[in-house]
Amino acid sequence: MNKSFLFIFLFFFGISSFAQTKVGGVVIDDSEKPVAFANVVFKGTRTGTNTNENGKFYLQSEKDYDTLEISFIGYKTKDIFLKSSTSLDLRISLEEEASQLDEVFIFKGKTSKKNNPAIDILKKIWAHRRENGIKSFDQYSYKEYEKLEMDLNTVDSAVMNSRLFKGMEFIFNYTDTNSVTGKTYLPLFINEAVSNIYGDNKIGTRKEVLIGNRNSGFSQNQNLISMFKNMYEDYDIYRNYIKFYDKAFVSPVSTTGIDSYNYVLTDSTYIDNKWCYNIVYYPRRQNELTFKGDFWVNDTTWAIKKIDMETSLDANINWVKQVNIQQEYKVLNDSVFVITKDFFMADFGLSEKEGSRGVYIKRTQLFEDYQFDKERPVSFYQAQVYNPNLAAYQREDDFWVKNRMEQLSRNEQDIYVMLDSLKETKAFNRIYNLASIAQSGFVEFNGWDYGPIYSTFGYNDVEGMRLRFGGRTYFGQNDPWRIEGYGAYGFKDNKFKYGILGKVLVDPKSRLILSAGNRRDVEQLGTSLTNSTDVLGRSLASSSVINVGDNDKLSSINLSTVSLEIEPLKNFTLRVGANYRNIKPASPTFSLDYFVDKDRTMVNSEINQTEVSTILSFSPGREVSGYGVERNVVNGGDFPTIFLNYSLGIKDILGSDFNYKKVQLFYDQPILIGGLGRSNFSLEAGKTYGEIPLGLLSVVPGNQTYFALYNTFPVLNFYEFVTDTYVSAHFNHSFNGRLFARIPGVRDLNLRELVGIRAVYGEISEENRLLDASGLVLRAPDDAPYYEYSLGVGNIFKILRIDAHFRGNYFNVPDARSFAITAEFGFDF
Repeated sequence: MNKSFLFIFLFFFGISSFAQTKVGGVVIDDSEKPVAFANVVFKGTRTGTNTNENGKFYLQSEKDYDTLEISFIGYKTKDIFLKSSTSLDLRISLEEEASQLDEVFIFKGKTSKKNNPAIDILKKIWAHRRENGIKSFDQYSYKEYEKLEMDLNTVDSAVMNSRLFKGMEFIFNYTDTNSVTGKTYLPLFINEAVSNIYGDNKIGTRKEVLIGNRNSGFSQNQNLISMFKNMYEDYDIYRNYIKFYDKAFVSPVSTTGIDSYNYVLTDSTYIDNKWCYNIVYYPRRQNELTFKGDFWVNDTTWAIKKIDMETSLDANINWVKQVNIQQEYKVLNDSVFVITKDFFMADFGLSEKEGSRGVYIKRTQLFEDYQFDKERPVSFYQAQVYNPNLAAYQREDDFWVKNRMEQLSRNEQDIYVMLDSLKETKAFNRIYNLASIAQSGFVEFNGWDYGPIYSTFGYNDVEGMRLRFGGRTYFGQNDPWRIEGYGAYGFKDNKFKYGILGKVLVDPKSRLILSAGNRRDVEQLGTSLTNSTDVLGRSLASSSVINVGDNDKLSSINLSTVSLEIEPLKNFTLRVGANYRNIKPASPTFSLDYFVDKDRTMVNSEINQTEVSTILSFSPGREVSGYGVERNVVNGGDFPTIFLNYSLGIKDILGSDFNYKKVQLFYDQPILIGGLGRSNFSLEAGKTYGEIPLGLLSVVPGNQTYFALYNTFPVLNFYEFVTDTYVSAHFNHSFNGRLFARIPGVRDLNLRELVGIRAVYGEISEENRLLDASGLVLRAPDDAPYYEYSLGVGNIFKILRIDAHFRGNYFNVPDARSFAITAEFGFDF
């Protein structure tokens, strides 16, 4: 979970209804057992819902109704007269109708996969799924209206009387009732957007053109808006899996659905002059990533007309109590169905208890003006690197009146008024600022920020206790220039360290950025195979409190860099830079010595090196917010990354010691394997041409801490393997609790199963061995690839992951460890 998600909890947990008819309650049978998936409608209308697996329901409408109709196959239909406009504690008993029991199939519990009419219909849906929707045309375009909302839910007297809301009591005049859950909520944020969508199925591309955007209260916080949008992903119910929150849910109309769901054919009727069947579905097992609900399907095209999907309370998702999806489709040309409405609601909460408080995040998408088979040139779909589209954020009210496909409710309209008033209160701004600090790690002042606060304290064997203070200029997220820096002091070595970096956006259209910086600090080198010239970054291995074995192999580094970066194509960058490094041991027990003469009689303990580099990087699918010198990635970890670096070491410039050439390749690929979970694969390869000392060689990254460090080998010690030519691969997989869900007594813990394997092969030339005078034994995994494997359990208390790592070979290396344990804390879905 990124820190922006933490913003939601810290802000919205930190801080009169206009519907005319509200009903809720429970439906039971003669034996007091709940009737799941019963139909509940306002009599004479199609406004209705289904009871959940516990027989509970909630329904509301802005119109006045006086009669509720409840029906379910095998039971007598029952009408309930509503004595008032609000009836939330109804207890409705249905009577079984014996005469119907002999005429229809009734399935309870686990339904059969054979002789089931619902599954016969499902198979016809599979056969026709590619003939429906926009995929059945070569090209398409349509207009899309999107509404994002966030609400504080379960607003009761305890919330209203909380000291936290002192000075903000007026906001409770804007409470409403959720149409899905029946909970009272307080609308706090709304973002509206209108876009034109274009696509070409022949070349597999899509383009979105934003023509209008407005929101309540957070116009300047585009990071927050982008984070909200990224919480929803495009999904297709006809695919086998529906992905959101980093999880893959089995679609109820997928070809694998019969292994995950029970299906019951319950009703049939005309909808928009089309005869449709109603099928209710629910999970076959607990704790799996599945839904419950129902759908209507047309009997000639076998296309979905309407579908409701709701996650079960026992679904293995952190912080999300329930997700509800509703989609509606209409028929075009009497044969093709296209989507007209998509509603997505997530109920977030720190507790899974039904009455606990939380946050609703809702997205409503409406679609119209479909056009097909209008071919456009490939150049039309090429993404622009610089596209701030400022006019879209400055639309007047008449634009929204014309382009909204659905009018805002009275409460939604009032959100704009409420937020304008709320921003003037000190209490609100205090909560908002605290949440912003937690999300960004910086404390905001006028024109500059202090932080990141998470790096204030550190410890290592050389510096002892370490204090760090840092800051950055900040006038807004789209600043064309920025200066960042820090200072640190070690109480054991009594030395001051610092780092400073400046960057300026020279040309916004090509994203031409000039940057320069300098850092003098103590660092644990060799924690990454890929070269890093990050002036402000510092590995956790450099400041770990608890280590395995001796951890004295730290270096003092004085690094100066200058670079020029350009982005000629979206997500493709070219960077040309130069750097100068002075490296020397930071501990008297650690040596980087190398021979400086052919007779190997004279040594030097410092390295001075000038290097120029050319770096190509490509991140297809990456989404960013903002257009200043720094942009925030809003879908971190959900896209592949390719990195190619060519470095040239130049001797004698600024007293540089060595000539060499270095080529490095890095590739990282996240993989979502349907219902089997999520994997991540990475590959690194590199080769150095020329004679260089230990301080410039490629060290296979070990990890002597108890904390997980990205792409390291946890059972290796620092400097255990050293190479000048290497290939390394890492594979990690999470089953997302799929296996634990089948174990009684364990499934309720919502744990996640984790496995991993990593390997590296490398060589070191004899010339580089002879150059070394450090006293270390320079060895490379050249007999066979060194490998490790790991087993782990994640989601412990929803925040902790523990992995056990095992060495696979090279047990004869002195001081070799055969086993290691690492822990990792984090907020994940």
